Amino acid sequence: MPQITLEMTLEEIKELVLQLPPRELLALLDAVEERAETVSMMSLAETGFTEWNEEKESTQYLSKEHGHSELRRSK
Repeated sequence: MPQITLEMTLEEIKELVLQLPPRELLALLDAVEERAETVSMMSLAETGFTEWNEEKESTQYLSKEHGHSELRRSK
């Protein structure tokens, strides 16, 4: 099945969205809100992993003398 690509400006999209019936507009707003929350959480997670991977924040395995690994933050 052939695909069609439309190039639209943000203003054109806004105009179309504002023409939606109220029920569909609310459904769209819910979907946009969910997507915004997901993007926000992913951004926070990426920041957290960046900090985790920094050498000063990394964890090191200590000796296994007691049959298990201990973790300690390096300073």
